Amino acid sequence: MSARLSDLHAALGGVLHGTGDRVVVRIAPLAEAGADAVAFVAHPRYRAALAGSRAGVVIAPPDLVADVLARSEPPAGGWACWESPDPYGTFARLTQWWRQHVQPRPAALGVHPTAWVAPGARVHPTARLGPFAVVEDGAVVDEDAELGAHAVVQARAHVGAGTRLGAHVVLGYDCRIGARGLVHGGTVIGADGFGFAPVPLPGGEGKRWEKIEQLGAVRIGDDVEIGANCCIDRGALGDTVLEDGVKLDNLIQIGHNVHVGRHTAMAGCVGIAGSARIGAFCTLGGGAIVLGHLELADHVHISAASVVMRSILQPGQYSGIFPIDDNRAWEKNAATLRQLHALRERLKALERRTTP
Repeated sequence: MSARLSDLHAALGGVLHGTGDRVVVRIAPLAEAGADAVAFVAHPRYRAALAGSRAGVVIAPPDLVADVLARSEPPAGGWACWESPDPYGTFARLTQWWRQHVQPRPAALGVHPTAWVAPGARVHPTARLGPFAVVEDGAVVDEDAELGAHAVVQARAHVGAGTRLGAHVVLGYDCRIGARGLVHGGTVIGADGFGFAPVPLPGGEGKRWEKIEQLGAVRIGDDVEIGANCCIDRGALGDTVLEDGVKLDNLIQIGHNVHVGRHTAMAGCVGIAGSARIGAFCTLGGGAIVLGHLELADHVHISAASVVMRSILQPGQYSGIFPIDDNRAWEKNAATLRQLHALRERLKALERRTTP
C-alpha cells in the first residue's frame, strides 16, 4: 500500500506545507516513523519527540508547523507538514481512509450459498451475508449491511443501512441497530436480562429463583461501535437503549433496561447493572462498575476500576471505590491513606509516652 501525500490531503483536507509529491507507505508512531511514513503530533509537550522524529510527513496543529519543518537532516524533498486544527481527528480519518484501501470490502454482493434467509425476511440486494449467516422470519437487513460468518439476525430484528455484524454476532428478536454501526465478533445483543424472583421453598429451608421473562428489546442508534464479546441484555419490560454514537470496547456487560446517552464511550470490561441511566458524552475507564438504578449526568467521566455506588448528578471526573468521590477530593484522601500506617505508629508512640 502506498499513497501520494497530495492525494491524502485532497481526500481529508487541511493545509499542506512542503512537497505533495512524497509517497507515503505507512502510518506510524512519531518515534518509529521514517521518511516514508506519516505520523501526528497534537500537543506542544511533544516538541522534544518531534525534534528527534524521522517522519517524512507529520500531521500537526498550526503552532507546531515551524517545528515540523525545522528538523535537521531532512530527506530528499524536505520535510512535509500536514497542518490541521485537530491533528488527532485528522489522524483518525486517515486511518479510516487507509483501511478502506488496504482492506477493501468484498466486491461480491448478495447471499453466500450456505447462508439461510427465512421466506418472511427482507434482505436488501446490496447487503452481504457471509457463510452460514442466518436471517429469521420478519427480520430486515437494509442496504449495504453486512453479516459475517455465522451471524444471526433473529425474528423481527432490524439491521440498519451500512451496518456490519461480525462473525458469530447475535442480534436478538425484536432488537434493532441503526445505520453505519459496527459490531465485532462474538457479541450478543438481546440476551435475557438477569431477572429472577426469590420464591420460598416448601418447608422454609430457603428460596428458589423464579425466572422473570424479559419482554423488552434492545434499541441501538446510528454510528454505534460495539467491541468483541460484549453482552447487551434486552429490557425486562421496556427496552435497553444505546443512543447515537456510543462506543463500547470489548467484554462489556450492559444490563437490562440500561439507557446509555449519545457519544458515551466505555473501555474494556465495564459493567453496567440493570436500569442504570448513563448520560451523554460520558466516559468509563476499563473495569469500571455502575450499580443498578443509578444515574450519571452528562459529561461524567469515571476512572478505571472505579465502582459507582451512588448517582452522580454533576459533570466531572470521578475516581475510587471507598466510596466514589469528586476526583480531587479522592486524590487527597488516597494520599492520606498511604500515610495511614506511619500515622498509626506515631499515635501508638505518643500514647506510650503519655500513658502512666
